[in-house]
Amino acid sequence: MRRNAALMFAVLALTALPACGSPDTPEAGGAPRVATLQSAAATPSAAASKKAERPRERLDMTPEEYEVLLEPYNKCMREQGFDPVDARKKAEVAVPGSEAEKKVEKANQICEPQFLPLPPWEKDPANPEARDFALDVVKCLKREGVEFVEVSEDGISIALGGDQNDSRSITLGMDRIPDCEREAAAKN
Repeated sequence: MRRNAALMFAVLALTALPACGSPDTPEAGGAPRVATLQSAAATPSAAASKKAERPRERLDMTPEEYEVLLEPYNKCMREQGFDPVDARKKAEVAVPGSEAEKKVEKANQICEPQFLPLPPWEKDPANPEARDFALDVVKCLKREGVEFVEVSEDGISIALGGDQNDSRSITLGMDRIPDCEREAAAKN
């Protein structure tokens, strides 16, 4: 008997619940007021709608790895009528204002935003900690004996040689920068 009473109560409760709602029902012209799980209109998947990102250089990349990373950019430039690899081999320099320079600029405007590798995150102007990274690299270089070294005006690049263009600081700094960058990156 007890089980029948509980069952009867459950049936009455389920039939009475819709009557407890407000007059805002779809039949009354209002929006339903029942808690439901709804999702926004169908959208393309994140992978399908996400724009392809430019590749990013890493601090620990070898020159060979960077060349592989650069290949899509070089391919795009070739498709636009300029071969950067060929130009480097021939040491061609576009004279300012020349047709060659205009050709390079036009190709670069198309290819750079899509394919030119972004700098390592530690050196990216978009990284709010890039200046701290540069300061850590400078501290390391000074500990390594580089006398004339500072963070450049841009706040993220390293300037070697000072006003005197000290060749020892430039040579030693160029030699020690990779190790100091790795040390600074490991610290963070």
